[in-house]
Amino acid sequence: MKNLLILIVAAAVFLHFYPQPELETWYQEQKESILTGFNNATDTKVKLSVKKVYSDLEQKFDHFTPEEITYATELTSERDKVITFYKEHCDKPKPDYNFQTANQKMVCKVIGKYRSYF
Repeated sequence: MKNLLILIVAAAVFLHFYPQPELETWYQEQKESILTGFNNATDTKVKLSVKKVYSDLEQKFDHFTPEEITYATELTSERDKVITFYKEHCDKPKPDYNFQTANQKMVCKVIGKYRSYF
């Protein structure tokens, strides 16, 4: 038992003073997977519904070109895509060249209504 304790302390001291990149990468991956597991296990299931965002946008599709409608449909296919789009193009004044300026503002306004569910 004493030898095992000495081995653990020696390994901890070695890794503290001489970090190993491969081990650090493995540790970060394991930490991320555990945190994701806890997040999924304790999730309240109150999330952004992409179907609701799409149905709100669908009412305004008469102002969109066919390419913009296709892009909006693709954009609202996944929750993460909607969140990423909002953070990149609505929080910051960065234009998305797949939408006309007025249509991008309209999309941002529709997604903004559901921002609390991000």
